[in-house]
Amino acid sequence: MTKTKIGVVEAIMLVLTIIVTHTISALPREILVNQRSASIINLIFVSILAIALSYIIVKLMKNFAGLDIVDISEFLGGKIFKNIIGVIFIFFFLVSSSILLRSFCESLKIIYYPMTNIIFIILLFVIAVCAANRLDFNASLKTNLLIVPLVLASMIFLFFANMNKFDPQRFFPIFGKGVLNTFVLGLTNLASFGGIAFLYFLPPFLKEPEKMKKIALFSIGISAVYLILCVATLLFMFSFFTDANEITPLYNATRYIEFGNFFQRLESLFLLIWILAYACYLSIVSKFSMNIFKKLTNLETKKPMIDIFGLLILAISLIPQNYAISNEFEIKVYPYLVLGIVFFLSFSILILANLLKRKQKQMRMSH
Repeated sequence: MTKTKIGVVEAIMLVLTIIVTHTISALPREILVNQRSASIINLIFVSILAIALSYIIVKLMKNFAGLDIVDISEFLGGKIFKNIIGVIFIFFFLVSSSILLRSFCESLKIIYYPMTNIIFIILLFVIAVCAANRLDFNASLKTNLLIVPLVLASMIFLFFANMNKFDPQRFFPIFGKGVLNTFVLGLTNLASFGGIAFLYFLPPFLKEPEKMKKIALFSIGISAVYLILCVATLLFMFSFFTDANEITPLYNATRYIEFGNFFQRLESLFLLIWILAYACYLSIVSKFSMNIFKKLTNLETKKPMIDIFGLLILAISLIPQNYAISNEFEIKVYPYLVLGIVFFLSFSILILANLLKRKQKQMRMSH
């Protein structure tokens, strides 16, 4: 994987992968529950913050050309600190993706396979991921390059296909539960941009590292538009949606699409696209996790880790006893993992590493 070099478009789709999969699940509903009619205003606000933060991240990483956050951690605190940060990111990637997989598989079980044991549905994803991980990293990226635009296009289609059912009055009151809730408490929705996590690991893989800023701004900008479209679709369609405990809320919106007598019941097509998106997401997350583990242990090849990481995903996804517990993790735990690890911890490492590098440079100049 370390020899793999990826282009600008592939890198942008890579960052988009995380937000695409999370919007398919509970994310839009949770934003609506907390923000109500102020959801769109809040998302515009946190999107501007996310774009600004991604720009600063790129500027801070520019002083460490070709290094990722794990390498920068070693520069800052040595090998022990590097190992700690590496383990934290492996934990973050594996736990968040596994619990998200459980939530999605529970939704599939409820919608299509009520009599099937959940372990068999999860196992199908794990087998697919293990098979994909035996291929070159570029194979996963090229597949992702096809699937993510399909998901983006499906959301644009979903928005415009349901416009005749929109009620613009649901946009009011414009500040929902109040200005404090929209702009202060609503800052937790910054966690919606979890794809920023991949920005910390991209530099060693880019064909054109000098275009890192372009990748960051475009990927977070597209993520913002996509997320706003998802939330706007649900907000304008369902009058009491925010109080409902809907399974995969966007799936609920797909059931309203009708184009005459021929094009009806398109939800199965949307679900197929989302299943492929989840498989791509799991493959990419597990490959990044294996790459971090390989870096920490100095293993020469990732092959011995493929099945082990697949079994880890399976084991973690089976920890929640039911959909309610996995959904609680996604709503109440995952956002704080993103805020803590992706924004606070990693951002602090970059700032301190830059200060240390500047201090070392000043010391060399003084001597």
